[in-house]
Amino acid sequence: MSMFQIFGISGSAVSAQSQRLNVVASNLANVDTVAGPDGKAYKSKQVVFQTELLGASTQPGTPPEAGAALSGVRVSNIKEDEAPGRRVFDPKHPAADGEGYVTFSNVNAVDEMVNMIAASRSYQNNVEVMNTAKTLLQKTLQMGQ
Repeated sequence: MSMFQIFGISGSAVSAQSQRLNVVASNLANVDTVAGPDGKAYKSKQVVFQTELLGASTQPGTPPEAGAALSGVRVSNIKEDEAPGRRVFDPKHPAADGEGYVTFSNVNAVDEMVNMIAASRSYQNNVEVMNTAKTLLQKTLQMGQ
């Protein structure tokens, strides 16, 4: 694998984690919502990652067909959690049903905070990989001077 391919792999991961952070932010923003635009409570969304083929890697002196495929990551889908929303008894609430219950979103704030921390750490780690590769390339160029 060449040093330049590291940027493609880590770049794909940074992009995917950025999308994951956006979904987490949307979930956290809607943790206490009662009804969405369709009149139903907001449903938590989760990001689904998929391996993405970035190209073939060949070592010098080997035929291209012998190269191993390089993989990155991409967001393949953003799915809604079908778990029922949280029901709270509050008969005075304007959105209460006939039994006096209000249905809130099914977002669990604690789970979302853990998800946010994991996505943030992954994002930071991949940025650090790219910075390290950049530093190594700069040092290699300095050696040739």
